[in-house]
Amino acid sequence: MHDDTVAFGERNLQVRATPGHTGGCLTYVLDDRSMAFTGDCLMIRGSGRTDFQQGDPGAMFRSVREQIFSLPDACLLYPAHDYRGLTVTSVGEERRFNPRLGGEAGEGDFTGYMKNLRLAHPKKMDVAVPANLKLGRPESDPVASEDPSWAHLKYSFAGIWEIDPHGLEEHSDKVQILDVREPREFEGPLGHIRGAQLIPLAELADRSSELARDRPVVAVCRAGSRSAQATVILREAGFADVANLAGGMLRWRAEGHAVEGGSA
Repeated sequence: MHDDTVAFGERNLQVRATPGHTGGCLTYVLDDRSMAFTGDCLMIRGSGRTDFQQGDPGAMFRSVREQIFSLPDACLLYPAHDYRGLTVTSVGEERRFNPRLGGEAGEGDFTGYMKNLRLAHPKKMDVAVPANLKLGRPESDPVASEDPSWAHLKYSFAGIWEIDPHGLEEHSDKVQILDVREPREFEGPLGHIRGAQLIPLAELADRSSELARDRPVVAVCRAGSRSAQATVILREAGFADVANLAGGMLRWRAEGHAVEGGSA
């Protein structure tokens, strides 16, 4: 249970409740807080799924932020498994680089991302495991193997093509800018990019036909996590040229690019 200790020799592990993947997930923290074992909650640049066994994305977000990211940056983190062969990360790395939970991602970004993962049920592990060994790409992934030629893109650790704000501004006349936030965010303090088309993430699978297939699509959200999932949805719908705006509207505004609406 939470705050229990597990003693071994002269050392002990503190038990921290970190529900989200399931209702009973636990993280074990070494007594000097130099390392922790995060189970299926926080993964290396990812997280456990939250769509079965009492999973709750909001609970997972709070678990990570309150129980794991509250540890020192140098604290080493060991997840239960990683299909890429990675074994260890750190609090500082995940706070900075985790595409789902790190950086400026808020609870709404994370829950929106997780609720739209649409993962296969675990009974299809014979499909999921080989896909995870290839950074989540199934054999039928329609994305071309060569680098995209329509803009300078970066292939992220999470397996997503990304474009930075300068690159998007440079190619804005050649692409479709897809904003996947909610309407209140689109018209809210951050504003939106001129010419952006609003299709909330939860509606994208049903409304992807509103986008042209002969022009690249750049997906945008608040911090970059919901829009990353939007690129996955679009690839599944057969769109070949899609990219995520790295850092979302927070980075776009921080770097001084023009917006419509919003506040100073």
